[in-house]
Amino acid sequence: MDLYTIIFYLFALITVVSASIVVLSKNIVYSAFALLFTFFGVAGLYVLLMADFIAITQLLIYVGGILVLIIFGVMLTTRVIQVDMRTNAVQLIPAVFIVAALAGTLIGIFWSTDWRVAPASESFEKTTPKIGEMLLSSYLLPFEIASVVLLVALVGAAMIARRERKAS
Repeated sequence: MDLYTIIFYLFALITVVSASIVVLSKNIVYSAFALLFTFFGVAGLYVLLMADFIAITQLLIYVGGILVLIIFGVMLTTRVIQVDMRTNAVQLIPAVFIVAALAGTLIGIFWSTDWRVAPASESFEKTTPKIGEMLLSSYLLPFEIASVVLLVALVGAAMIARRERKAS
């Protein structure tokens, strides 16, 4: 087994284990922190796929923005931490059977064929400069339309937030 395969399986293990903690944990704070490791594992898999732009975007948007917002929201809400997150056994039993059937099918497919992790190609070409050139040449109009729509949404959100409440 070469180093590339070991690193791939390490990132896959981190992603799967932390995602299962997100789903199975009773404590929502533990689930939020396990989601952090899930996002890092997915970003590592993107790096191994040589998708550098998507990996950096995963880290900046999900880990840097959304997950920090979720963690602050969870930690600042004291009543949510005490909620029991377990579902009823009526919903749990069919879910276990469906997941077991899907896992058995996937394991059967993987064992019946010769699956190997392909090593990275020798020539690594960065994707970020190409995406930047395309956004400022071929896709300039959709890029500018999206930026104007996001600006209007931001101004609208600021106006709604600053609106003074009328006394009844």
